Amino acid sequence: MENALEFYKNQIRKYKTLSKQLFKKLSLFSTLRVVTFLLTVTGIYLLKNHWQSALGIGVLGTGIFLFLLSKYTDLKNKRALYNRLVKINEDELRIASGDFYHRPNGIKYQNPKHHFSLDIDMFGNGSFFQYINRTTIPEAKDRLVQNLLANDINNIQLRQEAIKELAKLPEWRQHYTGIAQGVSVEYSAGDIIKWLKNYRPFLNRVHFWLPISFSILSVLVLCLVVLEIAPIEFAGYWLLIGLGITGRYLKKINNLAQNTERTKNTFKQYALLLDQIENQNFQSVLLKKQQERIKVDELKASAIFTKFTKSLDLLDNRNNFISAIFGNGYLLWDVKQSYHIEQWITTYSSKVEDWFDVVIFFDEYNSLGTYAFNHQEFVYPTITNNSTTISSKSLGHPLLHPEKRIDSDLELLKEQFFIVTGANMAGKSTFLRTVGLHIVMANVGLPVCAEKSNYKPIKLVTSMRTTDSLKDDSSYFFSELTRLKFIVDTIENESDYFVILDEILKGTNSTDKALGSKKFVERLVKLKATGIIATHDLSLTEIETEIEPIKNYFFDAQIIDDELHFDYKLKKGVCQNMNASFLLKKMEIL
Repeated sequence: MENALEFYKNQIRKYKTLSKQLFKKLSLFSTLRVVTFLLTVTGIYLLKNHWQSALGIGVLGTGIFLFLLSKYTDLKNKRALYNRLVKINEDELRIASGDFYHRPNGIKYQNPKHHFSLDIDMFGNGSFFQYINRTTIPEAKDRLVQNLLANDINNIQLRQEAIKELAKLPEWRQHYTGIAQGVSVEYSAGDIIKWLKNYRPFLNRVHFWLPISFSILSVLVLCLVVLEIAPIEFAGYWLLIGLGITGRYLKKINNLAQNTERTKNTFKQYALLLDQIENQNFQSVLLKKQQERIKVDELKASAIFTKFTKSLDLLDNRNNFISAIFGNGYLLWDVKQSYHIEQWITTYSSKVEDWFDVVIFFDEYNSLGTYAFNHQEFVYPTITNNSTTISSKSLGHPLLHPEKRIDSDLELLKEQFFIVTGANMAGKSTFLRTVGLHIVMANVGLPVCAEKSNYKPIKLVTSMRTTDSLKDDSSYFFSELTRLKFIVDTIENESDYFVILDEILKGTNSTDKALGSKKFVERLVKLKATGIIATHDLSLTEIETEIEPIKNYFFDAQIIDDELHFDYKLKKGVCQNMNASFLLKKMEIL
């Protein structure tokens, strides 16, 4: 694949050039519209004494003006898309430089009662979600969060294949996102689906033929008036009859129009996105499966949506006073368009949910594909079914800058439990979050920050950032015990969990803490749990000699020339150097 940074720079240059070219065309069409308007007005004025000729000039001029306006609008929309694509690529360069703290951080999704969402920097400033999220559709953002938190260990390889394929389609992904960003929607997909399913039509087959018949008669009446066979008053009486027929259904039409006005932009957006999905030749099983969901016999879902949006636009013409009066008076316009809209709802309302869901799926997976494209040096874990849970070479935290990141090798067998000791700031907590993110990313199907990784899928549960709660009248210690009980209950119900603990039982005295931590780890081992606990309590490491699955590892700290040095490397054994007293003296606290 092309280098990500070079790709983004090339895209910026490309779309800036195209945007400038379209700006010149827009200026030309603006000039032509003004000229057309002036010529039409002049022609009508000069032929004011010959109303038939003046009418002809007015109709011709209006037609040309509307054609030019349509072309101008298309070019304007295309230029707006190019400008959005420039912004998308500029944002990618900004994120790649480490500047992503301005992006939505998803803090509302943080849940202390979830298996791990509070503990591994999944949400909040500087979080994994803030870094990876590229969704545009609100439902897609929610779906991305659901999948990050799902603990789903099934079908990982299918997700890997889909993400790999999307990673190789950066232009397609960006075009999809650029289109999605082009429309602001008032109704969510869920609200629209609910409205469509609950809608009850008020027009029947008679209302298909009524506007057609009335329109034919209207043409006949106007021809008689123009040819002066019938008096001009006759056209006025006929207009009132048409308005009277429309008025009979006015209340229900107004209600329909009110709802469709709010949904119109959403349908336009989804029609364009469905077209992008339909016209891409996907190869991976998961993406092809999603593509199959939007097929309806020989028709394309995008064409069906486009047809519907055209009917919505035509009904929207009622907001124009002239169109509302003459359109309804002579063509029963509102009745005709309402009938077509209701027929569409009757035919396709049951399929809309699937179509919306596919659009949301691709908006979500574009975030994952973008992440994979941006980190081509990362590896997709090889999914295994042997006794090794994680075997990774040069495993690192994916959010740390490569020049500052220190990687470590990790090999942890199923039902093994590591006790990790180390001085303050030596890297224990970062390592725990690194392992936690490896599990989450691997389960989602993402590549992980490592040179090599073999992985037996496992779910994650953690206890690293327990907090007290004034609202629930619970102390810190009680909250921590509640969390530890949650972990035990979770493992008892299903043993296939990876447990990560960071300095447990902090809310009690050191003697009680040491004894309680030892008993808790022994309980986890009896439950055949796999995992890691970080601690400052060196007495906990003694149980390595008592229980076979327990293994001791540490992060070292060295005091050299009265300066503290860390190598941030995971090593086998027990830490011998602690640094609290040294730091207190160094900072002149003691």
